[in-house]
Amino acid sequence: MREDPYELIILGGGPAGAAAGVYAARKQLATLLITKEFGGQSVVSPDIQNWIGTPHISGQELAEAFARHLREYADEVLTIVSGKEVVRVDVDASLITVELATGESFRAHTLLYALGARRRKLAAKGADQFEHKGLTYCASCDGPLFAGKDVVVVGGGNAGFESAAQLAAYAASVLILEYNDTFNADPITVEKVLAQPNVRAQTNAEVVEVFGTNLVEGVRWRDRRNGEEHTERVAGVFVEIGTIPNTDLVAHLVERTERGAITIDPWTGKTSHPRIWAAGDCTNVRYHQNNIAAGDGVKALEDIYLSLRAR
Repeated sequence: MREDPYELIILGGGPAGAAAGVYAARKQLATLLITKEFGGQSVVSPDIQNWIGTPHISGQELAEAFARHLREYADEVLTIVSGKEVVRVDVDASLITVELATGESFRAHTLLYALGARRRKLAAKGADQFEHKGLTYCASCDGPLFAGKDVVVVGGGNAGFESAAQLAAYAASVLILEYNDTFNADPITVEKVLAQPNVRAQTNAEVVEVFGTNLVEGVRWRDRRNGEEHTERVAGVFVEIGTIPNTDLVAHLVERTERGAITIDPWTGKTSHPRIWAAGDCTNVRYHQNNIAAGDGVKALEDIYLSLRAR
Protein backbone atom coordinates (compact mmCIF):
# COMPACT_ATOMS: atom_id res chain seq x y z
CA MET A 1 0.00 0.00 0.00
CA ARG A 2 1.27 3.47 -0.87
CA GLU A 3 2.23 5.43 2.24
CA ASP A 4 2.07 8.92 0.74
CA PRO A 5 -1.32 10.21 -0.41
CA TYR A 6 -2.09 10.05 -4.12
CA GLU A 7 -2.52 13.32 -5.92
CA LEU A 8 -5.81 12.05 -7.34
CA ILE A 9 -8.27 9.22 -6.86
CA ILE A 10 -10.66 8.49 -9.72
CA LEU A 11 -13.78 6.48 -8.90
CA GLY A 12 -15.31 4.78 -11.95
CA GLY A 13 -14.19 2.83 -15.01
CA GLY A 14 -16.77 4.04 -17.51
CA PRO A 15 -15.99 6.53 -20.29
CA ALA A 16 -15.57 9.49 -17.90
CA GLY A 17 -13.30 7.71 -15.44
CA ALA A 18 -11.28 5.87 -18.08
CA ALA A 19 -10.65 8.98 -20.17
CA ALA A 20 -9.63 10.94 -17.09
CA GLY A 21 -7.33 8.11 -16.02
CA VAL A 22 -5.48 8.12 -19.33
CA TYR A 23 -5.01 11.88 -19.22
CA ALA A 24 -3.95 11.82 -15.57
CA ALA A 25 -1.26 9.26 -16.35
CA ARG A 26 -0.01 11.22 -19.33
CA LYS A 27 0.28 14.29 -17.11
CA GLN A 28 2.25 12.26 -14.57
CA LEU A 29 -0.23 12.74 -11.73
CA ALA A 30 0.12 10.13 -9.01
CA THR A 31 -3.31 8.59 -9.54
CA LEU A 32 -5.36 5.70 -8.21
CA LEU A 33 -8.31 4.55 -10.31
CA ILE A 34 -10.86 2.34 -8.55
CA THR A 35 -13.69 0.61 -10.38
CA LYS A 36 -15.93 -2.35 -9.76
CA GLU A 37 -16.01 -2.97 -13.52
CA PHE A 38 -15.04 -1.20 -16.70
CA GLY A 39 -17.43 0.08 -19.36
CA GLY A 40 -20.26 1.92 -17.69
CA GLN A 41 -23.93 1.51 -18.62
CA SER A 42 -23.22 0.57 -22.24
CA VAL A 43 -21.37 -2.60 -21.27
CA VAL A 44 -24.59 -4.55 -21.95
CA SER A 45 -25.14 -3.16 -25.47
CA PRO A 46 -24.49 -5.69 -28.26
CA ASP A 47 -23.66 -3.11 -30.93
CA ILE A 48 -22.67 0.50 -30.15
CA GLN A 49 -22.61 2.50 -33.37
CA ASN A 50 -21.86 6.02 -32.12
CA TRP A 51 -18.53 5.67 -30.32
CA ILE A 52 -16.49 8.11 -32.37
CA GLY A 53 -13.94 6.42 -34.62
CA THR A 54 -15.47 2.97 -34.28
CA PRO A 55 -18.60 2.30 -36.38
CA HIS A 56 -19.41 -0.95 -34.54
CA ILE A 57 -18.29 -2.13 -31.12
CA SER A 58 -20.03 -4.13 -28.43
CA GLY A 59 -20.31 -2.79 -24.91
CA GLN A 60 -18.06 -5.56 -23.66
CA GLU A 61 -15.42 -4.79 -26.29
CA LEU A 62 -15.56 -1.12 -25.36
CA ALA A 63 -15.07 -1.99 -21.69
CA GLU A 64 -12.06 -4.16 -22.56
CA ALA A 65 -10.63 -1.32 -24.66
CA PHE A 66 -10.93 1.06 -21.70
CA ALA A 67 -9.09 -1.41 -19.47
CA ARG A 68 -6.35 -2.03 -22.06
CA HIS A 69 -5.76 1.66 -22.64
CA LEU A 70 -5.48 2.37 -18.92
CA ARG A 71 -3.16 -0.57 -18.33
CA GLU A 72 -0.78 0.83 -20.93
CA TYR A 73 -0.04 3.47 -18.30
CA ALA A 74 -0.29 1.32 -15.18
CA ASP A 75 3.02 1.86 -13.40
CA GLU A 76 4.31 3.95 -10.53
CA VAL A 77 2.19 6.89 -11.76
CA LEU A 78 -1.17 5.17 -12.35
CA THR A 79 -2.44 2.43 -10.05
CA ILE A 80 -5.60 0.51 -11.00
CA VAL A 81 -7.81 -1.31 -8.52
CA SER A 82 -10.59 -3.20 -10.32
CA GLY A 83 -13.26 -5.63 -9.21
CA LYS A 84 -13.67 -3.95 -5.83
CA GLU A 85 -16.48 -1.82 -4.44
CA VAL A 86 -16.16 1.54 -2.72
CA VAL A 87 -18.27 1.78 0.44
CA ARG A 88 -17.24 5.10 1.95
CA VAL A 89 -15.79 8.48 0.99
CA ASP A 90 -14.73 10.96 3.66
CA VAL A 91 -12.72 14.18 3.90
CA ASP A 92 -10.74 15.91 6.59
CA ALA A 93 -8.88 19.21 6.59
CA SER A 94 -6.47 18.22 3.85
CA LEU A 95 -7.15 14.73 2.46
CA ILE A 96 -9.87 12.58 0.95
CA THR A 97 -10.18 9.00 2.18
CA VAL A 98 -11.80 6.23 0.12
CA GLU A 99 -12.66 2.95 1.81
CA LEU A 100 -13.37 -0.34 0.00
CA ALA A 101 -15.64 -3.20 1.00
CA THR A 102 -12.48 -5.24 1.61
CA GLY A 103 -11.48 -2.85 4.40
CA GLU A 104 -8.68 -1.26 2.38
CA SER A 105 -8.49 2.52 2.43
CA PHE A 106 -6.66 5.06 0.28
CA ARG A 107 -5.97 8.77 0.61
CA ALA A 108 -5.60 11.53 -1.95
CA HIS A 109 -5.51 15.30 -2.26
CA THR A 110 -8.29 15.38 -4.88
CA LEU A 111 -11.13 13.17 -6.08
CA LEU A 112 -12.81 12.72 -9.45
CA TYR A 113 -16.18 11.05 -8.91
CA ALA A 114 -17.36 9.23 -12.04
CA LEU A 115 -19.54 6.37 -10.85
CA GLY A 116 -22.27 7.08 -13.38
CA ALA A 117 -25.90 6.16 -13.04
CA ARG A 118 -28.15 3.18 -13.36
CA ARG A 119 -31.25 2.98 -15.49
CA ARG A 120 -34.60 3.05 -13.76
CA LYS A 121 -35.98 -0.37 -14.63
CA LEU A 122 -39.37 -1.04 -16.17
CA ALA A 123 -41.58 -2.74 -13.57
CA ALA A 124 -43.66 -4.90 -15.90
CA LYS A 125 -44.07 -8.63 -16.33
CA GLY A 126 -41.42 -9.98 -18.70
CA ALA A 127 -39.26 -6.83 -18.65
CA ASP A 128 -36.32 -8.54 -16.98
CA GLN A 129 -36.73 -11.67 -19.11
CA PHE A 130 -36.48 -9.78 -22.41
CA GLU A 131 -33.78 -7.29 -21.51
CA HIS A 132 -31.18 -7.41 -24.33
CA LYS A 133 -33.65 -9.56 -26.29
CA GLY A 134 -35.60 -6.68 -27.77
CA LEU A 135 -35.99 -4.59 -24.63
CA THR A 136 -33.25 -1.99 -24.23
CA TYR A 137 -32.45 1.13 -22.26
CA CYS A 138 -30.39 2.87 -24.95
CA ALA A 139 -31.97 3.98 -28.23
CA SER A 140 -28.79 5.59 -29.53
CA CYS A 141 -26.89 2.34 -28.87
CA ASP A 142 -29.37 -0.22 -30.14
CA GLY A 143 -31.90 1.65 -32.27
CA PRO A 144 -30.37 0.84 -35.69
CA LEU A 145 -30.86 -2.86 -34.96
CA PHE A 146 -34.61 -2.29 -35.36
CA ALA A 147 -34.62 -0.71 -38.83
CA GLY A 148 -37.92 -1.33 -40.59
CA LYS A 149 -39.58 -2.73 -37.46
CA ASP A 150 -42.33 -1.51 -35.14
CA VAL A 151 -41.15 -0.32 -31.74
CA VAL A 152 -42.44 1.16 -28.50
CA VAL A 153 -40.83 3.86 -26.38
CA VAL A 154 -41.84 3.77 -22.72
CA GLY A 155 -41.60 7.26 -21.26
CA GLY A 156 -42.87 10.63 -22.42
CA GLY A 157 -40.18 12.93 -21.06
CA ASN A 158 -37.52 14.64 -23.14
CA ALA A 159 -35.41 11.48 -23.21
CA GLY A 160 -38.36 9.44 -24.47
CA PHE A 161 -39.25 11.88 -27.21
CA GLU A 162 -35.63 12.31 -28.24
CA SER A 163 -35.30 8.53 -28.48
CA ALA A 164 -38.51 8.38 -30.52
CA ALA A 165 -37.12 11.01 -32.89
CA GLN A 166 -33.99 8.91 -33.42
CA LEU A 167 -35.99 5.73 -33.92
CA ALA A 168 -38.41 7.34 -36.36
CA ALA A 169 -35.56 7.72 -38.84
CA TYR A 170 -35.35 3.98 -39.43
CA ALA A 171 -38.17 2.17 -37.58
CA ALA A 172 -41.40 1.39 -39.41
CA SER A 173 -43.44 2.88 -36.58
CA VAL A 174 -42.86 4.29 -33.10
CA LEU A 175 -45.43 4.33 -30.31
CA ILE A 176 -44.67 6.43 -27.20
CA LEU A 177 -46.39 5.25 -24.03
CA GLU A 178 -46.52 7.72 -21.12
CA TYR A 179 -47.78 6.69 -17.67
CA ASN A 180 -48.99 10.15 -16.63
CA ASP A 181 -51.84 12.12 -18.14
CA THR A 182 -49.49 14.64 -19.77
CA PHE A 183 -46.09 14.43 -21.45
CA ASN A 184 -43.15 15.76 -19.45
CA ALA A 185 -41.17 16.65 -22.56
CA ASP A 186 -40.88 20.24 -23.77
CA PRO A 187 -44.02 21.18 -25.78
CA ILE A 188 -41.98 22.13 -28.85
CA THR A 189 -40.24 18.72 -28.75
CA VAL A 190 -43.58 16.93 -28.44
CA GLU A 191 -45.01 18.85 -31.38
CA LYS A 192 -41.98 18.25 -33.57
CA VAL A 193 -41.75 14.51 -32.88
CA LEU A 194 -45.46 13.81 -33.19
CA ALA A 195 -45.49 15.61 -36.54
CA GLN A 196 -43.57 12.69 -38.00
CA PRO A 197 -45.98 10.36 -39.82
CA ASN A 198 -44.69 7.14 -38.25
CA VAL A 199 -44.85 8.36 -34.64
CA ARG A 200 -47.86 8.29 -32.33
CA ALA A 201 -48.24 8.64 -28.57
CA GLN A 202 -50.56 7.64 -25.75
CA THR A 203 -50.84 9.11 -22.26
CA ASN A 204 -52.25 7.34 -19.18
CA ALA A 205 -50.64 4.14 -20.47
CA GLU A 206 -49.24 1.66 -17.98
CA VAL A 207 -47.13 -1.10 -19.53
CA VAL A 208 -48.15 -4.30 -17.76
CA GLU A 209 -46.32 -6.94 -19.79
CA VAL A 210 -43.57 -7.46 -22.34
CA PHE A 211 -44.11 -10.77 -24.13
CA GLY A 212 -42.54 -13.01 -26.73
CA THR A 213 -40.88 -16.38 -27.21
CA ASN A 214 -37.13 -15.93 -27.60
CA LEU A 215 -37.29 -12.25 -28.51
CA VAL A 216 -39.76 -9.45 -27.83
CA GLU A 217 -42.95 -9.83 -29.85
CA GLY A 218 -45.10 -7.20 -28.20
CA VAL A 219 -46.33 -5.32 -25.15
CA ARG A 220 -49.58 -5.09 -23.27
CA TRP A 221 -50.56 -1.79 -21.73
CA ARG A 222 -53.47 -0.68 -19.59
CA ASP A 223 -55.36 2.56 -20.05
CA ARG A 224 -55.30 4.09 -16.56
CA ARG A 225 -58.50 6.06 -17.23
CA ASN A 226 -60.81 3.12 -17.91
CA GLY A 227 -58.77 0.00 -17.17
CA GLU A 228 -58.92 -1.30 -20.74
CA GLU A 229 -55.93 -3.37 -21.88
CA HIS A 230 -54.35 -3.08 -25.31
CA THR A 231 -51.83 -5.23 -27.17
CA GLU A 232 -49.16 -3.83 -29.46
CA ARG A 233 -47.16 -6.14 -31.72
CA VAL A 234 -43.63 -4.73 -31.72
CA ALA A 235 -40.08 -6.03 -32.07
CA GLY A 236 -38.43 -3.47 -29.80
CA VAL A 237 -39.16 -1.82 -26.47
CA PHE A 238 -37.05 1.23 -25.57
CA VAL A 239 -37.34 2.25 -21.93
CA GLU A 240 -36.74 5.90 -21.06
CA ILE A 241 -38.17 6.37 -17.58
CA GLY A 242 -35.13 8.04 -16.10
CA THR A 243 -31.88 7.15 -14.42
CA ILE A 244 -30.75 7.02 -10.82
CA PRO A 245 -27.35 8.70 -10.28
CA ASN A 246 -24.93 6.63 -8.19
CA THR A 247 -24.09 9.45 -5.81
CA ASP A 248 -25.00 8.22 -2.32
CA LEU A 249 -21.31 7.90 -1.37
CA VAL A 250 -20.81 11.67 -1.56
CA ALA A 251 -24.28 12.88 -0.58
CA HIS A 252 -22.83 14.30 2.64
CA LEU A 253 -20.01 16.10 0.84
CA VAL A 254 -21.37 17.80 -2.29
CA GLU A 255 -24.48 19.56 -3.49
CA ARG A 256 -26.92 17.45 -5.48
CA THR A 257 -30.11 18.06 -7.43
CA GLU A 258 -33.50 16.80 -6.32
CA ARG A 259 -32.96 13.64 -8.35
CA GLY A 260 -29.59 13.03 -6.75
CA ALA A 261 -27.28 14.21 -9.54
CA ILE A 262 -24.11 15.99 -8.45
CA THR A 263 -24.19 19.70 -9.25
CA ILE A 264 -21.06 20.72 -11.14
CA ASP A 265 -19.58 23.78 -12.78
CA PRO A 266 -20.06 22.91 -16.48
CA TRP A 267 -16.78 24.63 -17.39
CA THR A 268 -14.61 22.62 -15.01
CA GLY A 269 -16.53 19.68 -13.52
CA LYS A 270 -15.90 21.07 -10.06
CA THR A 271 -18.45 20.30 -7.34
CA SER A 272 -19.38 22.39 -4.31
CA HIS A 273 -16.45 20.80 -2.47
CA PRO A 274 -13.10 22.44 -3.36
CA ARG A 275 -11.26 19.12 -3.71
CA ILE A 276 -13.93 17.05 -5.44
CA TRP A 277 -14.75 17.03 -9.16
CA ALA A 278 -17.36 14.90 -10.94
CA ALA A 279 -18.01 13.82 -14.53
CA GLY A 280 -20.40 11.66 -16.52
CA ASP A 281 -23.91 10.46 -15.83
CA CYS A 282 -23.67 11.03 -12.07
CA THR A 283 -23.72 14.80 -12.71
CA ASN A 284 -26.40 17.28 -13.69
CA VAL A 285 -25.24 17.63 -17.30
CA ARG A 286 -28.06 17.85 -19.81
CA TYR A 287 -27.02 15.09 -22.19
CA HIS A 288 -25.89 11.57 -21.33
CA GLN A 289 -23.75 9.83 -23.94
CA ASN A 290 -20.48 7.89 -23.86
CA ASN A 291 -18.65 10.50 -25.93
CA ILE A 292 -19.93 13.34 -23.76
CA ALA A 293 -18.96 11.56 -20.56
CA ALA A 294 -15.45 10.92 -21.88
CA GLY A 295 -15.05 14.57 -22.81
CA ASP A 296 -16.35 15.72 -19.45
CA GLY A 297 -13.90 13.39 -17.71
CA VAL A 298 -10.99 14.92 -19.63
CA LYS A 299 -12.25 18.45 -18.94
CA ALA A 300 -12.44 17.77 -15.21
CA LEU A 301 -8.98 16.20 -15.26
CA GLU A 302 -7.51 19.28 -16.93
CA ASP A 303 -8.94 21.44 -14.15
CA ILE A 304 -7.72 19.04 -11.46
CA TYR A 305 -4.23 19.18 -12.96
CA LEU A 306 -4.19 22.97 -12.87
CA SER A 307 -5.49 22.95 -9.31
CA LEU A 308 -2.85 20.51 -8.11
CA ARG A 309 0.01 22.22 -9.86
CA ALA A 310 -1.08 25.59 -8.45
CA ARG A 311 -0.69 24.32 -4.88
